[in-house]
Amino acid sequence: MPAPAVNPTQPHQQPPFGQAAAPQPTPNRGYEAAGLQRLGLVIQQLQEILPQVGAGSDAGQAVLKALTSLSKFVPPGSVTPAAQNQQIQRMQQNQMQGNQQMQLLAQQRAAQQGGQQGQPQPKAA
Repeated sequence: MPAPAVNPTQPHQQPPFGQAAAPQPTPNRGYEAAGLQRLGLVIQQLQEILPQVGAGSDAGQAVLKALTSLSKFVPPGSVTPAAQNQQIQRMQQNQMQGNQQMQLLAQQRAAQQGGQQGQPQPKAA
């Protein structure tokens, strides 16, 4: 049986008995709060960068524009020292993981080059 046509002038109707309306996704407030806290850290970093690039430079103007547009989402003082410490720890962990991956890649390349050196090189035609 085809679905009844929807009339935009009529108010929203309940689905027929036994059929549920599709659930709408609910936002995860924990992720949102964590994201806003990290955004606060980014704003702090931009504020530290601004004097280095100079407010009158093109880069400084872009930083100012970003600060004014992002600051409305994070009230001043909302970033705690604990959040700053967590961010520093997270960055250190990412750095250590990156270093380990680079070392592993270097070892793999060295092993491949060592195996290729023992093989005869093809002659150029």
